[in-house]
Amino acid sequence: MIQETTCLITGAASGIGRALALRLARPGLRLVLHTRRNRTGLEAVAEDARGRGAETVLTYGDLSDSAVCLAAVDACGGRLDWLVSNAGFSNSRRVADLPEDAAREAHAGITDAFFHLIRAAQPLLATSERGRVVAVSSFVAHRFPPGGDLFPASAQAKAGLEALAKAFAAEMAPHRVTVNVVSPGYIQKDPGAHSTLTPERFAEMAARIPFGRLGAANEVAAAIGFLLLPDAAYITGQVVHVDGGLGLG
Repeated sequence: MIQETTCLITGAASGIGRALALRLARPGLRLVLHTRRNRTGLEAVAEDARGRGAETVLTYGDLSDSAVCLAAVDACGGRLDWLVSNAGFSNSRRVADLPEDAAREAHAGITDAFFHLIRAAQPLLATSERGRVVAVSSFVAHRFPPGGDLFPASAQAKAGLEALAKAFAAEMAPHRVTVNVVSPGYIQKDPGAHSTLTPERFAEMAARIPFGRLGAANEVAAAIGFLLLPDAAYITGQVVHVDGGLGLG
């Protein structure tokens, strides 16, 4: 008999979220997939996941609205084993160029959204025999190279997310629920996805990485997938960097 598992993935219409959903999809898995507004992309992911035997439920909206976070957890139907908080956005403008509400906007869409998700999910996770939470952060919360790429609004929000994940890990430890963070480096966009960066700019980014290339969404999804496994049951409160050695510099 196949053991039922319910997994909520935010930001699942493309990139890391999409790669993770398709990596996990199998009979016995109920995937609750969220996107803010990319309905076409999410429906395509759901169709592929169903083709691999998974059940899918779709939920939409801006997670900076706490009601949207609650609705996403409600869509799980009273059971949640794995929560992957992947939705987010980046803002590369420097402090002097940021609008007054930029830090607040980033915090609301990343840190606050994670807070509302885990607060709503906590009772369900506590009753799961294999509760797992993985939050997707970013290298921008760890690297501040003078003269290099800086993302101050995103960095403060992702740093807050990581601190919140560690606090939640301590809180959920008595329930044997693990809470971890995966911090990607520069990740290649999906084929055909819109990008404001030129091929030359991508080459510059790759040159800063010890591995000499951008990462793939599936490589980050693989790290997240491991943290959801029974083999990772003794790992909690950790930040796992998937960045090709970017953090070494």
